[in-house]
Amino acid sequence: MKEMVNNLSEERMGKTTFETDEKTERVILVSACTENALVAKDMLGELADLADTAGAEVVGTMIQLVPEKNGRTYIGTGKVEELKTLIIERNATGIVTDDELTPAQHDNLAKLLDVKVMDRTMLILDIFAQHASTKEGNLQTELAALEYRLKQLTGKGISMSRLGGGIGTRGPGEKKLEQDRRVIRSRAAWLRQELRDMEAHREVTRKQRKRNELPVFAIVGYTNAGKSTLLNHLSDAGVLAEDQLFATLDTTTREVMLNGKSKALLTDTVGFIRKLPHDLINAFSGTLEEAKYADYLIHVVDASDPSIMEKMQTVYNTLDELHVEGKKCITFFNKSDLCNPDDILHMRDHHAVKIIKGSAKNNLGLEELKRAMEEVIREDKVEIKMLIPFSDMKIVNDIRVQGELISEEYVANGVEVHAFVPRRIADVLNDKE
Repeated sequence: MKEMVNNLSEERMGKTTFETDEKTERVILVSACTENALVAKDMLGELADLADTAGAEVVGTMIQLVPEKNGRTYIGTGKVEELKTLIIERNATGIVTDDELTPAQHDNLAKLLDVKVMDRTMLILDIFAQHASTKEGNLQTELAALEYRLKQLTGKGISMSRLGGGIGTRGPGEKKLEQDRRVIRSRAAWLRQELRDMEAHREVTRKQRKRNELPVFAIVGYTNAGKSTLLNHLSDAGVLAEDQLFATLDTTTREVMLNGKSKALLTDTVGFIRKLPHDLINAFSGTLEEAKYADYLIHVVDASDPSIMEKMQTVYNTLDELHVEGKKCITFFNKSDLCNPDDILHMRDHHAVKIIKGSAKNNLGLEELKRAMEEVIREDKVEIKMLIPFSDMKIVNDIRVQGELISEEYVANGVEVHAFVPRRIADVLNDKE
């Protein structure tokens, strides 16, 4: 089945996201921006990073400021002619648009320019396909790619049917498209079932964490903000951390000791990005929802990024789309050592209950971050000062594992304990009094 999908016609599907040419693509980045030149320039800078991560060489850019994007060619007819000239001048082998193209836009541009036409979504899918390292990551990426391919096939039936066939009959082109659609839908249905099975397994893991009563922090943030670096330095997780977009896609959970007296679980998540394709959000919903089921959030922000406010808002918009609500959030302004002192003083985040400034790479602010984590956990726990009999020593062990043990003193009748504990343990102790 998978082989059948991969062999579908590139003419109708575009370049498969699971194939990479040996020669480096020379691409021109194209933006039809409805805002202003500064926004367009910033977005093309991010698109250039995506192209570099995917393995392409950027040899030129083109920006057109428009009230609305052209429905036929994405950019206007005059700009298409300019683009053809630029392609020849730069010896480009393809273009990449900053927005997802409709099937009509893609086909018209490919016909007019006679080079490979790619869009932002296709580029991100390529990167995900290259970086997925687990079975689940590969299945999620393939599902997103198939959903994208299916959209590219939609609406082509009329034009393809004109390849042949008489009145009242389907042309061979449309018949082939219907076969392609059936293959894709069948494969996609199988992938969804596989991912549902994996999600069921993840749910069992989540319930186990709940039974252990260890608080869970989900690390969220814009891609390449430093989430994996932070996880590594807090927990020795050994997760791949590189200075590129979407370096890691797979969820990793590690235990971290906060101050020698309490523990928490840290879960890394897939990085967010502006214009994150809905197909990817849907395919990675199980992984992304780690943030939904966590107790708290750590929002990692690249403090040195010129577009810091826009990217912070992108993260919160994506969390809203995932229905991640009502979580206490600690914002960690990473890479603060690369900023001007005046800029650091004015860093704010009204979504956060605590703000820490530091550098994960250089171990700056990490102890302060641990204290902040401990404080938000403590706010949801109950303080106890009591004598626990030797007959209930299991409860003392539960406090050591699940709570924050401030002090313990062995006396004649048991153990004098001062601790902050989950409400469940406090209720058990109250019942025994």
